[in-house]
Amino acid sequence: MDMNEDMITLFLDKIGHQKLKDVFYKMIQDFAIGREHLQRLYEKWSTFYKEDMTSHEALISLIQASDELTSVEEPFWEMIAGRFLVYDIICQVQCRNEMLGISTFYQKIQYLTQEGYYGNYILEHYQSDEIEELSQYIQDQRNELLNYSGLDMLYKRYLIQDHDHHVLETPQEMFMGIAMHLAMLENDRVYWAKQFYDILSTLKVTMATPTMANARKPFHQMSSCFIDVVDDSLDGIYKSLDHFAQVSKHGGGMGLYFGKVRANGSDIRGYKGAAGGVIRWLKLVNDTAIAVDQLGVRQGAAAVYLDVWHKDLPEFLQIRTNNGDDRMKAHDIFPAVCYPDLFWQLAKDDIDAPWYMMCPHEIYQIKGYHLEDYYGQEWQERYLDCIQDERISKRVMSVKEVVRLIIKSLVETGTPFAFNRDRVNEMNPNHHQGMIYCSNLCSEIAQNMSAMTFLDKEVMHVDGEEVVVEKTKPGDFVVCNLASLTLGKINVDDEAELRHIIHVVVRALDNVIDLNDYPLPFAQITNQKYRAIGLGTSGYHHMLCQKGIPFESEQHLEFVDQLYEKINYYTLEASCLLAKEKGRYHGFEGSDYDTGMYFQKRHYQSKEWQQLETMIHRYGLRNGYLMAIAPTSSTSIIAGTTASIDPIMKKFFIEEKKGSMMRRVAPDLNPKTFWLYKNAHYMDQEWLIKAAGIRQRHIDQSQSLNIYMTQEFTFRKLLNLYILAYENNVKTIYYVRSQSLEIEECESCSA
Repeated sequence: MDMNEDMITLFLDKIGHQKLKDVFYKMIQDFAIGREHLQRLYEKWSTFYKEDMTSHEALISLIQASDELTSVEEPFWEMIAGRFLVYDIICQVQCRNEMLGISTFYQKIQYLTQEGYYGNYILEHYQSDEIEELSQYIQDQRNELLNYSGLDMLYKRYLIQDHDHHVLETPQEMFMGIAMHLAMLENDRVYWAKQFYDILSTLKVTMATPTMANARKPFHQMSSCFIDVVDDSLDGIYKSLDHFAQVSKHGGGMGLYFGKVRANGSDIRGYKGAAGGVIRWLKLVNDTAIAVDQLGVRQGAAAVYLDVWHKDLPEFLQIRTNNGDDRMKAHDIFPAVCYPDLFWQLAKDDIDAPWYMMCPHEIYQIKGYHLEDYYGQEWQERYLDCIQDERISKRVMSVKEVVRLIIKSLVETGTPFAFNRDRVNEMNPNHHQGMIYCSNLCSEIAQNMSAMTFLDKEVMHVDGEEVVVEKTKPGDFVVCNLASLTLGKINVDDEAELRHIIHVVVRALDNVIDLNDYPLPFAQITNQKYRAIGLGTSGYHHMLCQKGIPFESEQHLEFVDQLYEKINYYTLEASCLLAKEKGRYHGFEGSDYDTGMYFQKRHYQSKEWQQLETMIHRYGLRNGYLMAIAPTSSTSIIAGTTASIDPIMKKFFIEEKKGSMMRRVAPDLNPKTFWLYKNAHYMDQEWLIKAAGIRQRHIDQSQSLNIYMTQEFTFRKLLNLYILAYENNVKTIYYVRSQSLEIEECESCSA
């Protein structure tokens, strides 16, 4: 190691940070860095260094030099850049602590609370000795688990900074602050704060972006996903627009179901041809997304869902395409289509068959029922009944023509997302209490939903003045709270570890429901009713490569079938034990969990499953919905793993994220994993679909499944993938990603 002394001295003399010496020697030890590596780093750094630089500027240039050395051949440089950045962050925080006279973690929390960076509730729930105990539990060496990209994202977007952009907390203080918030209502809050801290700080679990960003703060909206049913009335439409504005204002993404809104040319109060149709309202959603941005950081984001049999479908499929009448466009929102099984059956067996599109309002006026309120065989019978009723006007195209419009949009824009409504509702464990019309912005949430009902308005007297009160009956306004198991960081073969982590994170997610600062009272009512959570996974491709399993293999399918069954088992077990401790969710009685149909539908027949079924029937479940796999775009970067269930895009690439250029290397890239990391676009996409079908059996909600398209894709090839997804019981499909298409990820659902 002495042979490196002179090289290290060169850095230290110019930067002026003598404490960096320890960082260098630890780096040399951990990554087997030799003199030749230090020489290259020095040469690279010399291209940035200027004699008049401050010591901090020199350190920043060292971080930049390390980052720019990152490559497929030498991926360890991203970890080295991370070590230097950690050192810089800690130095900045210590400097601020000294300036402010802060010497303990308790004093730090007092200051952050006094200045409005922390919510008062932390100090209200924790005594000074408890905070001191938690301070002693913080393990700064876990900072070394973070690579440069992940740490840079934490630094710029999650660590608390003052108004002059001085960072005020270290990464480990951030993880502990989040853990303390999530544990503060527990009887043994210090114990659970430590447990939550452990799974977060070791990167074995990532919480969703709103939870990571807002926990511990005065405004603590921690939910990711919201879904609303747009009622077919002027009041209903504008109320849903208001809901979207409030959710967007507070950083949430949203799904809006427009399948109840009457079509263009329908009647209004008996005046035929008066209705402007869905597209007019979508333009207002689009304008709201732009006008009400998310805390000035990014514009609002919404997915809008419409049934494939809705009369306005052809225009709907063109709202994001680049040709046609711009007055009919809505380029800033994301279209999604709800498909019954019948559509895919015809697309497979009789693609030239006629497809009938109708107005839901007209059907209700004539038939007395809402066609969109049914699914499966009953929907198909009513649909055929409507087709045969000559009183109902119809717009007719062949299935092939409809599919062409869908695929044209997919190729140009990556949308519409797909929602297979029959499969979703047939597998809905709470179908006894409602209907699932659509999904959310990232197409992984599937929960009961319904529109609010407007009752009346009355004049009341308050403090001697007349006040008009509008009474509404809340529907099911979907909310979901997300987190992800980082499969690439967990020993999934160690069932004790997997079980413990799942039990801890399910408790943390359940606590989010009670601790959340909701943007709307309707959201709080529904969230308290179903207590829905969405436990997902990231690091999927990372895990497969670690285990030497090719993505395109039967071995992959067999392995994940067993793995996700275990994950589902431990998730249900955790929720059952929470129900025994804290009480079951409202509506458990009569659910598929209660009757045992949940287990029969998924063919869970082993002795262990039978024992769990008996336990759940006795004690109930704490949460009405439990699993959903979100995209995890941002949080997978923090964890240093692959995103969600996706294969990697490239082994090495430079990604722009909120104005920053980040060098990304496939995690744990080495000679063993190199050939297993196959580019997503070069894979046979049928393996992605089949794997999704295997996982879907074990997931009560859905998964953000992407399809990767190349220029060689034909109309028929893309259609066959959607048919294959239907045949494999896949509930939803997210984007179709071409190699040139730029996709804006939902940050809210990033878990």
